[in-house]
Amino acid sequence: MKIRILVVEDEQHIGQMIEAALGLAGYECEVCDNGQDAVEKVRKSHYDLMLLDIMLPHMNGFEVMEEVKSREIPVIFLTALQDVTDKVKGLRLGAEDYIVKPFEIMELLARIEVVLRRYKKHTEVLEYRDIRVYPDRHLVEKAGRGVYLTPKEFDLFVFFVRNKDIAIGRDRLLAAVWGYEFMGESRTVDIHVQQLRKKLDLSDQLITIPKLGYRLES
Repeated sequence: MKIRILVVEDEQHIGQMIEAALGLAGYECEVCDNGQDAVEKVRKSHYDLMLLDIMLPHMNGFEVMEEVKSREIPVIFLTALQDVTDKVKGLRLGAEDYIVKPFEIMELLARIEVVLRRYKKHTEVLEYRDIRVYPDRHLVEKAGRGVYLTPKEFDLFVFFVRNKDIAIGRDRLLAAVWGYEFMGESRTVDIHVQQLRKKLDLSDQLITIPKLGYRLES
């Protein structure tokens, strides 16, 4: 799932330049040119980060920041204002960073990465049908609801998701999930697969390959 960034910039050429750069960097980007629209967009949709100009029509960047603080969206101010008091005001409002125009795109991308890392937005998300897996958080959601998996069930499911449509032998599953030093039997895999089928409703997708192992079908 791509990181979504809202760019609030009233200078069209700057907005287009940022949008193009973010797209090439792999981000999903949306641009608006005034503060009022920015507030509405944040209220109605989810964004992982906002790049926010200060001098905007209808509502300036500081006012936008005040309006969206409750949404807990990280903000980087982009502005031509170089006054230290403006910078301090922005940071005191809760902005993560403050970049003065003109700026280099590579610097902007680097600052974005730092902020996203701070908010752990670079956390990997694996998706399979209506299931989302967050490997770093050991969290699984099905249709938006959390599902409890034991540590080994979780590791096994992640392995299947990373290897969709591949027939995987029990020995390989034991080695990958339990480790080569594991002294148990392949029946361990079967028991865990049964639990995954039950907990995640995968009876038709996590299929048995006779005399070999299993395959998770996309």
